[in-house]
Amino acid sequence: MSKVDITMFPNDFAWGAATAAYQIEGGWNVDGRGPSIWDTFCHATGRVFEDQTGDEACNSYQLWEEDLKCIQELGLSHYRFSMSWSRILPDGTTNHINSKAVAFYNKVDNLLVCGVTPMITLCHMDLPQALQDHGGWCWEEIADIFEQYASFCFKTFGDRVKLWITLNEPYVCAKLGYEDGIFAPGIKDPGRSVYLVGHNMLRAHTKAWHVYHTYFRPLQGGKVSLALNSDWAEPLDASCSDDVLATERYMEFTLGWFACPVFGTGDYPKSMRNRIAAKSLEMGHSQESRLPRFSSEEPSPLGTADFFALNYYTSRKVKHLRAISENEKLCFVGDQGAEGVIDSSWPICGVHWLAVVPVGLRKLLKYIKMGPVQVEDTNRAQFYQDTLQEVGKAIVQDGVNVKGYFAWSLLDNFEWSDGFSVRFGLFHVDFSSTQLKRRIYCSGRDYAAVIAKHRSLTKTI
Repeated sequence: MSKVDITMFPNDFAWGAATAAYQIEGGWNVDGRGPSIWDTFCHATGRVFEDQTGDEACNSYQLWEEDLKCIQELGLSHYRFSMSWSRILPDGTTNHINSKAVAFYNKVDNLLVCGVTPMITLCHMDLPQALQDHGGWCWEEIADIFEQYASFCFKTFGDRVKLWITLNEPYVCAKLGYEDGIFAPGIKDPGRSVYLVGHNMLRAHTKAWHVYHTYFRPLQGGKVSLALNSDWAEPLDASCSDDVLATERYMEFTLGWFACPVFGTGDYPKSMRNRIAAKSLEMGHSQESRLPRFSSEEPSPLGTADFFALNYYTSRKVKHLRAISENEKLCFVGDQGAEGVIDSSWPICGVHWLAVVPVGLRKLLKYIKMGPVQVEDTNRAQFYQDTLQEVGKAIVQDGVNVKGYFAWSLLDNFEWSDGFSVRFGLFHVDFSSTQLKRRIYCSGRDYAAVIAKHRSLTKTI
């Protein structure tokens, strides 16, 4: 660590460490705690390595003082931990409040005495089993119940806690828990539940943020967000357009799935909607889209984060997924049409999937700051199609002697008083890089196809 240039970090930089309730607390059945989905999952055989459980884990429920010593020894300025929802509310609802759990989580006072700022995660994957029995994150009412839980925590601890994470890694909860079935609750429902779970988690986060913003922020002055995870992704073959487009889809189906509704447009990425709808039609699922829509009768997720909380582990090289097995056609990966692989030059740390790619985090942070490159500019592509169609009508139907059409512009460029904030190019230009790399937009590909078709036709005449 002596090689780290600490002068690069601002004076108010937060030096923290993080934990999650189920992973460290133990005390799974003491002092009135109700079971969570991870208790149920781990107590079934054959689901976890050597059937190990978090029944005792690090026993932090009994050894909090030892944890505090560790925090102080590191000199942390911040400590992020999660509350066990089923410890505070054994049946998941505010009908029964566990006072012993409230007393335990008043450990925030110990942190503050030590000059450590607490950051609390309300749900770090450990949904109360009582709520799972009603359908868990697939259950529409779960969003309102989470809002009530969040409101209780804000009211009880918000006078001292100013940094909140509503949900940790909804992508992981949805895909690994309800698509792949390798995380709790262990459900395998490919291509269906994964999107409903993600949707209801966003609804729950949105409601919690709005209740804090309306009723608690004026007095408490805290900040609320949700923690999103994402790999950094690059094309396996940068010269292959299929791999380039697959990489964009990989990022949109991972980070964009949750970031776009909250930080971008208020809805899911267009590529997700288009591909999921197309796959559904292809397989005869013509009913309502598997990717739900946000209701106008509920608050919008757009803007419901006071900061961007990112969990980064690794990077992937991405290739276009050309086909999947017959029995897996309806699935998340099939919708995404992309497969992430590990570069053989990357070292592996601890587990087989954890390739060590530190520079990936820097690239990912820059990607988040700049916003994803939207080369699938379908609206502009449609604009060109419609415009050229009208030009054709003017020639054929109106007898106008139109001699040509010049699209503005070949490249994204300096747009006068708008600078580089507006893009009209047929090619995207990366103004943040010294290479100023060009990449063709969807509109560019469509325009090229029109030109090629016309050229082919005129050759045959």
